Amino acid sequence: MTARQVNFTVHPGGPLRGTFTVPGDKSVSHRAVMFSALAEGESRISGFLDGEDTIATIEAFRAMGVLIERPSSTEVVVHGVGLRGLSAPPGPLDLGNSGTSTRLLAGILSGQSFDSELVGDASLMKRPMRRVAEPLSNMGARIECAPGGTLPMRIRGGATLRGMDYVLPVASAQVKSAVLLAGLYAEGTTCVTEPAVTRDHTERMLAWFGCPVNRQGGRVCVQGGAVLRGREVRVPGDISSAAFFLVGASIVPGSDLTLLNVGMNPTRSAVIDILRAMGADIEVNNEREESGEPVADLRVRHRPLSGIPIPPHTVSIAIDEFPAVLVAAAAASGETVLTGAAELRVKESDRIQAMADGLTALGIEAEALPDGIVVRGGRFRGGTVDSLTDHRIAMSFSIAALVADGPVRILDCANVKTSFPGFPEMLRAAGGTIETETA
Repeated sequence: MTARQVNFTVHPGGPLRGTFTVPGDKSVSHRAVMFSALAEGESRISGFLDGEDTIATIEAFRAMGVLIERPSSTEVVVHGVGLRGLSAPPGPLDLGNSGTSTRLLAGILSGQSFDSELVGDASLMKRPMRRVAEPLSNMGARIECAPGGTLPMRIRGGATLRGMDYVLPVASAQVKSAVLLAGLYAEGTTCVTEPAVTRDHTERMLAWFGCPVNRQGGRVCVQGGAVLRGREVRVPGDISSAAFFLVGASIVPGSDLTLLNVGMNPTRSAVIDILRAMGADIEVNNEREESGEPVADLRVRHRPLSGIPIPPHTVSIAIDEFPAVLVAAAAASGETVLTGAAELRVKESDRIQAMADGLTALGIEAEALPDGIVVRGGRFRGGTVDSLTDHRIAMSFSIAALVADGPVRILDCANVKTSFPGFPEMLRAAGGTIETETA
Protein backbone atom coordinates (compact mmCIF):
# COMPACT_ATOMS: atom_id res chain seq x y z
CA MET A 1 0.00 0.00 0.00
CA THR A 2 1.40 3.42 -1.00
CA ALA A 3 1.66 5.98 1.80
CA ARG A 4 -0.40 9.10 1.29
CA GLN A 5 1.45 12.39 0.89
CA VAL A 6 0.15 15.31 2.93
CA ASN A 7 1.03 18.85 1.87
CA PHE A 8 0.38 22.10 3.75
CA THR A 9 -0.36 25.49 2.22
CA VAL A 10 -0.08 28.32 4.75
CA HIS A 11 -1.17 31.88 4.01
CA PRO A 12 0.22 34.99 5.67
CA GLY A 13 -2.25 36.58 8.00
CA GLY A 14 -3.08 38.24 11.28
CA PRO A 15 -1.79 37.75 14.82
CA LEU A 16 -1.75 34.57 16.86
CA ARG A 17 -3.94 34.91 19.95
CA GLY A 18 -5.54 32.75 22.61
CA THR A 19 -4.76 30.22 25.32
CA PHE A 20 -3.79 26.68 24.34
CA THR A 21 -2.31 23.43 25.58
CA VAL A 22 0.29 21.78 23.38
CA PRO A 23 0.45 17.98 23.09
CA GLY A 24 2.28 15.95 25.72
CA ASP A 25 6.05 15.78 25.70
CA LYS A 26 7.19 13.08 23.29
CA SER A 27 10.38 12.20 25.18
CA VAL A 28 8.52 11.88 28.48
CA SER A 29 5.65 9.90 26.88
CA HIS A 30 8.08 7.33 25.44
CA ARG A 31 9.81 6.86 28.76
CA ALA A 32 6.57 6.75 30.74
CA VAL A 33 5.38 3.75 28.71
CA MET A 34 8.77 1.99 28.79
CA PHE A 35 9.39 2.40 32.53
CA SER A 36 5.77 1.55 33.39
CA ALA A 37 6.13 -1.68 31.41
CA LEU A 38 9.35 -2.55 33.28
CA ALA A 39 7.87 -1.64 36.66
CA GLU A 40 6.09 -3.92 39.08
CA GLY A 41 2.39 -3.05 39.37
CA GLU A 42 0.06 -0.72 37.53
CA SER A 43 0.96 2.73 36.24
CA ARG A 44 -1.42 5.41 35.01
CA ILE A 45 -0.20 7.98 32.51
CA SER A 46 -2.09 11.22 31.77
CA GLY A 47 -1.23 13.88 29.20
CA PHE A 48 0.25 11.20 26.93
CA LEU A 49 1.21 12.28 23.41
CA ASP A 50 -1.11 10.42 21.04
CA GLY A 51 1.36 10.51 18.17
CA GLU A 52 2.63 7.89 15.76
CA ASP A 53 6.07 7.66 17.42
CA THR A 54 4.74 7.09 20.91
CA ILE A 55 2.10 4.65 19.69
CA ALA A 56 4.97 2.68 18.14
CA THR A 57 6.44 2.36 21.63
CA ILE A 58 3.11 1.11 23.00
CA GLU A 59 2.78 -1.46 20.23
CA ALA A 60 6.35 -2.71 20.78
CA PHE A 61 5.65 -3.46 24.43
CA ARG A 62 2.29 -5.01 23.64
CA ALA A 63 4.16 -7.31 21.24
CA MET A 64 6.36 -8.29 24.19
CA GLY A 65 3.40 -9.30 26.34
CA VAL A 66 2.61 -6.11 28.28
CA LEU A 67 -1.06 -5.30 28.82
CA ILE A 68 -1.57 -1.63 27.93
CA GLU A 69 -5.00 0.02 27.97
CA ARG A 70 -6.07 3.35 26.41
CA PRO A 71 -9.06 4.81 28.32
CA SER A 72 -8.70 7.92 26.12
CA SER A 73 -6.27 9.32 23.56
CA THR A 74 -4.18 11.00 26.30
CA GLU A 75 -4.57 8.39 29.04
CA VAL A 76 -2.64 5.12 29.24
CA VAL A 77 -2.82 2.34 31.82
CA VAL A 78 0.18 -0.01 31.85
CA HIS A 79 0.22 -3.28 33.76
CA GLY A 80 3.93 -3.62 34.43
CA VAL A 81 5.69 -6.98 34.18
CA GLY A 82 8.96 -6.08 35.91
CA LEU A 83 12.46 -5.96 34.46
CA ARG A 84 12.47 -9.70 33.67
CA GLY A 85 8.84 -10.10 32.62
CA LEU A 86 8.98 -9.25 28.91
CA SER A 87 8.40 -12.08 26.43
CA ALA A 88 9.72 -12.71 22.93
CA PRO A 89 7.82 -10.74 20.26
CA PRO A 90 6.32 -12.73 17.37
CA GLY A 91 8.43 -10.86 14.80
CA PRO A 92 10.53 -7.74 14.24
CA LEU A 93 9.52 -4.68 16.27
CA ASP A 94 8.59 -1.89 13.83
CA LEU A 95 9.29 1.49 15.43
CA GLY A 96 8.08 3.57 12.48
CA ASN A 97 9.88 6.91 12.48
CA SER A 98 10.93 6.87 16.14
CA GLY A 99 14.64 7.07 16.85
CA THR A 100 13.96 7.45 20.59
CA SER A 101 11.99 4.19 20.71
CA THR A 102 14.69 2.37 18.77
CA ARG A 103 17.73 3.49 20.72
CA LEU A 104 16.21 3.18 24.18
CA LEU A 105 14.72 -0.22 23.35
CA ALA A 106 18.16 -1.37 22.22
CA GLY A 107 19.35 -0.86 25.80
CA ILE A 108 16.37 -2.69 27.29
CA LEU A 109 16.49 -5.58 24.82
CA SER A 110 20.21 -6.12 25.39
CA GLY A 111 19.36 -7.55 28.81
CA GLN A 112 16.56 -9.92 27.73
CA SER A 113 16.65 -13.70 27.46
CA PHE A 114 15.11 -13.70 23.95
CA ASP A 115 16.25 -12.59 20.50
CA SER A 116 14.78 -9.44 18.97
CA GLU A 117 15.02 -7.32 15.84
CA LEU A 118 14.33 -3.60 15.41
CA VAL A 119 13.17 -2.05 12.11
CA GLY A 120 11.44 1.16 11.05
CA ASP A 121 10.26 3.28 8.16
CA ALA A 122 12.48 4.38 5.27
CA SER A 123 13.79 7.40 7.20
CA LEU A 124 14.55 5.50 10.41
CA MET A 125 16.27 2.69 8.51
CA LYS A 126 18.91 5.22 7.38
CA ARG A 127 19.68 6.72 10.80
CA PRO A 128 22.94 5.88 12.62
CA MET A 129 22.63 3.12 15.21
CA ARG A 130 26.27 2.13 15.72
CA ARG A 131 26.61 4.88 18.31
CA VAL A 132 24.25 2.81 20.49
CA ALA A 133 25.33 -0.65 19.42
CA GLU A 134 29.02 -0.11 20.22
CA PRO A 135 28.74 0.87 23.91
CA LEU A 136 26.10 -1.82 24.48
CA SER A 137 28.42 -4.37 22.88
CA ASN A 138 31.16 -3.21 25.23
CA MET A 139 28.83 -4.13 28.10
CA GLY A 140 28.49 -7.64 26.68
CA ALA A 141 25.41 -7.26 24.52
CA ARG A 142 25.29 -9.21 21.27
CA ILE A 143 24.09 -6.74 18.65
CA GLU A 144 24.36 -6.64 14.89
CA CYS A 145 23.45 -3.68 12.68
CA ALA A 146 23.31 -3.48 8.90
CA PRO A 147 26.72 -2.97 7.22
CA GLY A 148 26.29 0.82 7.29
CA GLY A 149 25.61 0.86 11.02
CA THR A 150 21.87 1.28 10.48
CA LEU A 151 18.73 -0.79 11.01
CA PRO A 152 17.79 -3.57 11.00
CA MET A 153 19.35 -4.14 14.42
CA ARG A 154 19.39 -7.72 15.68
CA ILE A 155 19.91 -8.37 19.39
CA ARG A 156 20.68 -11.86 20.67
CA GLY A 157 19.16 -12.83 23.99
CA GLY A 158 20.88 -14.40 26.97
CA ALA A 159 23.91 -12.09 27.06
CA THR A 160 25.60 -11.39 30.39
CA LEU A 161 25.93 -7.62 30.75
CA ARG A 162 28.65 -5.97 32.80
CA GLY A 163 28.43 -2.49 34.23
CA MET A 164 30.89 0.00 32.81
CA ASP A 165 32.01 3.60 33.05
CA TYR A 166 31.24 5.09 29.65
CA VAL A 167 32.28 8.51 28.37
CA LEU A 168 30.01 9.67 25.56
CA PRO A 169 32.07 10.79 22.53
CA VAL A 170 29.16 13.03 21.44
CA ALA A 171 26.43 14.44 23.67
CA SER A 172 23.34 12.30 23.12
CA ALA A 173 20.47 11.73 25.54
CA GLN A 174 19.36 8.69 23.57
CA VAL A 175 22.74 6.94 23.80
CA LYS A 176 23.06 7.90 27.48
CA SER A 177 19.59 6.49 28.14
CA ALA A 178 20.26 3.26 26.25
CA VAL A 179 23.41 2.56 28.30
CA LEU A 180 21.68 3.39 31.60
CA LEU A 181 18.72 1.14 30.76
CA ALA A 182 21.08 -1.71 29.86
CA GLY A 183 22.75 -0.97 33.19
CA LEU A 184 19.58 -2.06 35.01
CA TYR A 185 20.28 -5.57 33.66
CA ALA A 186 24.05 -5.48 34.19
CA GLU A 187 26.28 -6.76 36.95
CA GLY A 188 27.57 -3.93 39.13
CA THR A 189 27.41 -0.20 38.45
CA THR A 190 26.93 1.51 35.09
CA CYS A 191 27.97 5.16 34.74
CA VAL A 192 27.74 7.56 31.80
CA THR A 193 29.67 10.82 31.55
CA GLU A 194 28.53 13.30 28.92
CA PRO A 195 30.67 16.02 27.31
CA ALA A 196 27.79 18.50 27.36
CA VAL A 197 24.43 18.60 29.13
CA THR A 198 21.64 16.65 27.41
CA ARG A 199 18.01 16.11 28.36
CA ASP A 200 17.71 14.21 31.64
CA HIS A 201 14.20 12.74 31.40
CA THR A 202 15.55 9.20 31.86
CA GLU A 203 17.32 10.05 35.13
CA ARG A 204 14.31 11.93 36.47
CA MET A 205 11.83 9.23 35.56
CA LEU A 206 13.96 6.36 36.85
CA ALA A 207 14.03 8.17 40.20
CA TRP A 208 10.26 8.76 40.00
CA PHE A 209 9.76 5.00 39.60
CA GLY A 210 11.94 4.34 42.65
CA CYS A 211 15.26 3.49 41.02
CA PRO A 212 18.27 4.99 42.86
CA VAL A 213 20.14 7.33 40.50
CA ASN A 214 23.48 8.87 41.44
CA ARG A 215 24.14 12.16 39.64
CA GLN A 216 27.30 14.20 40.04
CA GLY A 217 27.94 16.93 37.52
CA GLY A 218 27.92 15.41 34.05
CA ARG A 219 28.13 11.83 35.38
CA VAL A 220 25.14 9.62 36.16
CA CYS A 221 25.18 6.07 37.58
CA VAL A 222 22.69 3.25 38.17
CA GLN A 223 23.02 -0.13 39.87
CA GLY A 224 22.10 -3.39 38.20
CA GLY A 225 19.03 -5.14 39.56
CA ALA A 226 17.14 -2.05 40.71
CA VAL A 227 13.38 -2.52 41.02
CA LEU A 228 10.90 -0.08 39.44
CA ARG A 229 7.50 0.41 41.08
CA GLY A 230 4.34 1.42 39.22
CA ARG A 231 3.46 5.12 39.55
CA GLU A 232 1.10 7.77 38.30
CA VAL A 233 2.78 9.92 35.64
CA ARG A 234 1.55 13.29 34.43
CA VAL A 235 3.21 14.17 31.13
CA PRO A 236 3.86 17.90 30.63
CA GLY A 237 3.26 19.73 27.36
CA ASP A 238 6.16 19.33 24.92
CA ILE A 239 8.38 22.41 24.81
CA SER A 240 9.60 21.28 21.38
CA SER A 241 6.02 21.62 20.13
CA ALA A 242 5.53 24.86 22.05
CA ALA A 243 8.62 26.27 20.31
CA PHE A 244 6.78 26.67 16.99
CA PHE A 245 4.13 28.85 18.62
CA LEU A 246 6.69 30.75 20.72
CA VAL A 247 8.42 31.68 17.47
CA GLY A 248 5.15 32.36 15.63
CA ALA A 249 3.82 34.75 18.27
CA SER A 250 7.24 36.45 18.49
CA ILE A 251 7.44 37.25 14.76
CA VAL A 252 3.79 37.98 13.86
CA PRO A 253 2.82 41.56 14.80
CA GLY A 254 -0.03 41.90 17.31
CA SER A 255 0.32 38.35 18.68
CA ASP A 256 -0.40 37.50 22.32
CA LEU A 257 -0.43 33.77 23.06
CA THR A 258 -0.52 31.72 26.27
CA LEU A 259 0.59 28.08 26.38
CA LEU A 260 -0.40 26.11 29.48
CA ASN A 261 1.37 23.28 31.30
CA VAL A 262 4.59 23.34 29.26
CA GLY A 263 7.52 21.21 30.41
CA MET A 264 10.34 23.42 31.68
CA ASN A 265 13.04 20.83 32.27
CA PRO A 266 16.30 22.84 32.46
CA THR A 267 17.88 20.44 29.96
CA ARG A 268 15.15 21.35 27.46
CA SER A 269 14.21 24.99 28.07
CA ALA A 270 17.23 26.62 26.39
CA VAL A 271 14.99 27.57 23.44
CA ILE A 272 13.41 30.18 25.72
CA ASP A 273 16.84 31.54 26.65
CA ILE A 274 17.83 31.73 22.98
CA LEU A 275 14.63 33.50 21.92
CA ARG A 276 14.88 35.92 24.84
CA ALA A 277 18.49 36.70 23.84
CA MET A 278 17.09 37.61 20.41
CA GLY A 279 14.64 39.98 22.12
CA ALA A 280 11.52 37.80 22.47
CA ASP A 281 8.89 38.75 25.06
CA ILE A 282 8.26 35.46 26.89
CA GLU A 283 6.87 35.30 30.44
CA VAL A 284 7.20 32.15 32.58
CA ASN A 285 4.30 31.89 35.03
CA ASN A 286 2.88 29.42 37.57
CA GLU A 287 6.08 27.37 37.90
CA ARG A 288 5.59 23.99 39.57
CA GLU A 289 6.69 20.33 39.47
CA GLU A 290 4.67 17.33 38.31
CA SER A 291 5.91 13.72 38.32
CA GLY A 292 9.48 14.90 38.78
CA GLU A 293 9.38 17.37 35.86
CA PRO A 294 9.29 21.19 36.11
CA VAL A 295 6.21 22.73 34.46
CA ALA A 296 5.02 26.31 33.81
CA ASP A 297 2.62 28.44 31.75
CA LEU A 298 4.19 30.59 29.02
CA ARG A 299 2.91 33.89 27.65
CA VAL A 300 4.53 35.23 24.49
CA ARG A 301 3.86 38.52 22.70
CA HIS A 302 5.22 39.96 19.49
CA ARG A 303 8.44 41.91 19.69
CA PRO A 304 11.04 42.62 16.97
CA LEU A 305 13.96 40.19 17.12
CA SER A 306 17.68 40.59 16.46
CA GLY A 307 20.14 38.01 15.19
CA ILE A 308 22.71 36.60 17.64
CA PRO A 309 25.55 34.10 17.82
CA ILE A 310 23.88 31.06 19.38
CA PRO A 311 25.57 30.43 22.77
CA PRO A 312 27.56 27.16 22.52
CA HIS A 313 26.29 25.84 25.87
CA THR A 314 22.70 25.86 24.58
CA VAL A 315 23.30 23.76 21.47
CA SER A 316 22.98 20.25 22.92
CA ILE A 317 19.92 21.17 25.00
CA ALA A 318 18.03 22.93 22.22
CA ILE A 319 18.91 20.54 19.41
CA ASP A 320 15.32 19.68 18.45
CA GLU A 321 14.16 23.30 18.57
CA PHE A 322 16.69 24.72 16.10
CA PRO A 323 14.49 24.43 13.00
CA ALA A 324 11.98 26.75 14.73
CA VAL A 325 14.77 28.99 16.07
CA LEU A 326 16.17 29.40 12.56
CA VAL A 327 12.80 30.71 11.39
CA ALA A 328 13.02 33.31 14.17
CA ALA A 329 16.55 34.12 12.95
CA ALA A 330 15.29 34.58 9.39
CA ALA A 331 12.62 37.02 10.61
CA ALA A 332 15.07 38.92 12.81
CA SER A 333 17.29 41.84 11.91
CA GLY A 334 20.96 41.03 11.46
CA GLU A 335 22.82 37.75 11.42
CA THR A 336 22.42 34.58 13.46
CA VAL A 337 25.25 32.05 13.60
CA LEU A 338 24.82 28.47 14.81
CA THR A 339 27.87 26.19 15.14
CA GLY A 340 28.65 22.99 17.04
CA ALA A 341 25.40 21.42 15.88
CA ALA A 342 26.57 18.63 13.56
CA GLU A 343 24.03 16.35 15.29
CA LEU A 344 21.34 18.16 13.27
CA ARG A 345 22.63 16.43 10.15
CA VAL A 346 21.59 12.97 11.41
CA LYS A 347 18.06 13.67 12.59
CA GLU A 348 14.93 12.69 10.64
CA SER A 349 16.54 14.67 7.83
CA ASP A 350 19.78 16.60 7.45
CA ARG A 351 18.19 19.54 9.23
CA ILE A 352 21.06 21.92 8.52
CA GLN A 353 20.76 21.43 4.77
CA ALA A 354 16.95 21.20 4.86
CA MET A 355 16.66 24.55 6.66
CA ALA A 356 19.29 26.21 4.45
CA ASP A 357 17.53 25.03 1.29
CA GLY A 358 14.06 25.95 2.54
CA LEU A 359 15.08 29.40 3.76
CA THR A 360 16.86 30.09 0.47
CA ALA A 361 13.76 29.00 -1.47
CA LEU A 362 11.79 31.62 0.47
CA GLY A 363 14.23 34.44 -0.22
CA ILE A 364 16.35 34.33 2.95
CA GLU A 365 20.15 34.30 2.87
CA ALA A 366 21.28 31.09 4.56
CA GLU A 367 24.68 29.40 4.40
CA ALA A 368 25.05 25.81 5.56
CA LEU A 369 28.20 25.03 7.54
CA PRO A 370 29.56 21.55 8.32
CA ASP A 371 28.28 21.86 11.89
CA GLY A 372 25.75 24.66 11.67
CA ILE A 373 24.31 27.51 9.63
CA VAL A 374 24.50 31.27 9.15
CA VAL A 375 21.15 33.03 8.62
CA ARG A 376 20.80 36.67 7.63
CA GLY A 377 17.43 38.10 8.51
CA GLY A 378 15.17 39.33 5.74
CA ARG A 379 11.69 39.10 4.32
CA PHE A 380 10.10 35.74 3.49
CA ARG A 381 8.56 35.44 0.06
CA GLY A 382 5.97 32.89 -0.94
CA GLY A 383 7.06 29.64 -2.52
CA THR A 384 7.40 25.90 -2.08
CA VAL A 385 9.52 24.03 0.46
CA ASP A 386 10.23 20.31 0.67
CA SER A 387 10.08 19.11 4.29
CA LEU A 388 11.87 15.86 3.36
CA THR A 389 9.18 14.10 5.47
CA ASP A 390 10.67 15.74 8.60
CA HIS A 391 7.94 16.87 11.00
CA ARG A 392 9.99 19.71 12.53
CA ILE A 393 10.97 21.10 9.13
CA ALA A 394 7.32 21.02 8.04
CA MET A 395 6.06 22.89 11.12
CA SER A 396 8.90 25.40 11.06
CA PHE A 397 8.11 26.54 7.54
CA SER A 398 4.40 26.61 8.38
CA ILE A 399 5.28 29.24 10.98
CA ALA A 400 7.57 31.10 8.57
CA ALA A 401 4.67 31.38 6.12
CA LEU A 402 2.70 33.50 8.59
CA VAL A 403 4.97 36.48 7.81
CA ALA A 404 5.70 35.73 4.14
CA ASP A 405 4.75 37.92 1.17
CA GLY A 406 2.55 35.14 -0.21
CA PRO A 407 1.38 31.58 0.41
CA VAL A 408 3.96 28.92 1.24
CA ARG A 409 3.40 25.31 0.18
CA ILE A 410 5.19 22.69 2.28
CA LEU A 411 5.54 19.20 0.83
CA ASP A 412 5.51 15.82 2.63
CA CYS A 413 4.02 16.83 5.98
CA ALA A 414 2.38 13.53 6.99
CA ASN A 415 5.01 12.91 9.70
CA VAL A 416 3.83 15.97 11.64
CA LYS A 417 1.51 13.43 13.28
CA THR A 418 4.52 11.74 14.89
CA SER A 419 5.03 14.60 17.37
CA PHE A 420 2.18 17.12 17.02
CA PRO A 421 -1.17 15.60 16.07
CA GLY A 422 -3.61 18.46 15.59
CA PHE A 423 -0.95 21.01 14.58
CA PRO A 424 -2.99 22.43 11.66
CA GLU A 425 -6.08 22.68 13.87
CA MET A 426 -4.23 24.52 16.63
CA LEU A 427 -2.63 26.91 14.14
CA ARG A 428 -6.08 27.70 12.72
CA ALA A 429 -7.57 28.17 16.19
CA ALA A 430 -4.78 30.63 17.05
CA GLY A 431 -5.49 32.70 13.95
CA GLY A 432 -3.41 31.14 11.17
CA THR A 433 -4.69 30.05 7.77
CA ILE A 434 -3.49 26.58 6.81
CA GLU A 435 -4.85 24.18 4.23
CA THR A 436 -4.03 20.49 4.10
CA GLU A 437 -3.99 18.50 0.90
CA THR A 438 -3.74 14.70 0.79
CA ALA A 439 -2.38 13.12 -2.38
